[in-house]
Order: sequence, then structure tokens, then C-alpha cells
Amino acid sequence: MIEAYFAEKVPEVNRWLDRLIPPVSTPPPRIHEAMRYSLMAGGKRLRPVLVLAAGEVFDGAPERLYPVACAFEMVHTYSLIHDDLPAMDNDDLRRGMPTCHKQFDEATAILAGDGLMTHAFRILAEMDAPADQRVRVIRELAIGSGTVEGMIAGQVVDLEAEGQPIDAERLAFIHRAKTGALIRGALVCGGIVADAAEDDIALLSAYGDRVGLAFQIADDILDETATAEQLGKTPGKDAAAGKATYPALYGLEASRQQAESLVEEAIGLLAPLGQRAELLIEVARFIVRRTS
Repeated sequence: MIEAYFAEKVPEVNRWLDRLIPPVSTPPPRIHEAMRYSLMAGGKRLRPVLVLAAGEVFDGAPERLYPVACAFEMVHTYSLIHDDLPAMDNDDLRRGMPTCHKQFDEATAILAGDGLMTHAFRILAEMDAPADQRVRVIRELAIGSGTVEGMIAGQVVDLEAEGQPIDAERLAFIHRAKTGALIRGALVCGGIVADAAEDDIALLSAYGDRVGLAFQIADDILDETATAEQLGKTPGKDAAAGKATYPALYGLEASRQQAESLVEEAIGLLAPLGQRAELLIEVARFIVRRTS
């Protein structure tokens, strides 16, 4: 079921992304070429699919869900461009292609990331939705990508923790902030633009908190066990850089058990939704059983 859902939704997400991002012919062309290079390079499109899956549970309209889905993918791609820079993770490969700063140059890559992030907020500000929904979605994306328990906060603490002893609480914070916050936000925003009840939005938030952490634990495991072809990026870099990861602290098997436990918690939270939760249940299981 979940493979079929991704196969249906990802091409449509890509069509919306192509439509919403400025064409290369828009001046200045080099920055739009770099933005498109990284954005259209493929990837799982997990965050936009989460927006769609959450929204469709509550019969959300596609014309509202897709712009939100694309905004989350743009912010995610911006974070990858910046993560790969020499001052951060210093990587050469992303989504099976040379990283943005390798294909272009560091200055262009920095600005391409900046451009994707700012364009995401423009899309949300201009989307066809009531003003209160637009404000709530903009706020959620800003929180999920920001410096207070959001993506940037997690990245900062992750960099500070390199080569240092790490405890369980700090490690969980890094993963919940760096990766989990944007995943939680995608689910919440799907519910918001689908006019879900406040109790259901709170349910999506709690579910997203758990699957977001499980996703990053699974990423840590894949970094040690998958190939470059499977990952589309260089494997083993976390261990080589002395990064704080779940396998480094707990070992591979205990990390797998923690991820599975978080997924079961997340699935349990969906009980009030009944049969409507089937897709979100499949998404949660996919997150820990994926191979790339």
C-alpha cells in the first residue's frame, strides 16, 4: 500500500515543485539553476508525502495540500545543501549526484539554500487558503526549521557534539530537533489545511514526534549498514566524524528496537481515527523498514 501511495504522489509533488520554483530563465539564472539542481534531483519526498497523507485523512483539498507539501520539501532541500557544505558535513554526494557546492561553488550553494528557504515562505503566504490557516502553517514551518527545538537548533547541537561524549537526553534532543521537528510539522500542517479538529491536530503532533525520532534513528542505522547506491550519499560519515548517533550510544540492535518501539507508540496514538489511520500506520512502519 505505502509503495503504491508514494508511486502515485511523488510524481505529482515533482510536478508542483517544477511549477512553483522559478524557471532557470528567471534572472539571475545561475541561482535558479542551482536551486532547481538540488530540488529536482530526486529523493524520497517524505515530508511532502506526510503533508498529503495527514491532510487526506481529513479530506483536505489538493490545491491547499500541495503548496504546503512543496514548501516543506524546499526547506528540507535547503537544509541538505547547507549540511553538505565544507563548514558543516563536507560531503560530495547527495541524492546520487554531486552536492550543490561541488556542482556550482560554495557561494552559489549557500545562496541556493537561502533561496529555497525564502521561496517556501512566499509560497505559503500566497497560497489559496484562509489567512488564519496561512499564518498557522507559516508558524509551524518556522518552528520546525528554527533555532528553538527546531532543525537549526538540532544542527548546532549536533556540530557541538562531534567527538564528544554524548548522553541519551542530548542525543534525543539532536534527533528530535534536527530531523523530527520538520517531520512533525509536516503532519501538523497537513491537518491544519484540511480543517482537522484541534484534538486531531494534537494527535498528529504526538504521532509526528515519535515517527520523526524513529526516522532519524533508522537513518543512523542505515549510515552504518547501507551502500552509497542505496543512500544516494556517502555512508559511514557519521561514525568517521565522531557524530552523536544511536548506534554509537546503544549499538545497532538496541537502536532498531528503539525505533520499532517508537513506531508502535505512534501507531497506538492513532486509535481514535479508526480505519482512517490505515495510511499513517503504513507510513510509520515504512519509516523504520526502509532501505534508503
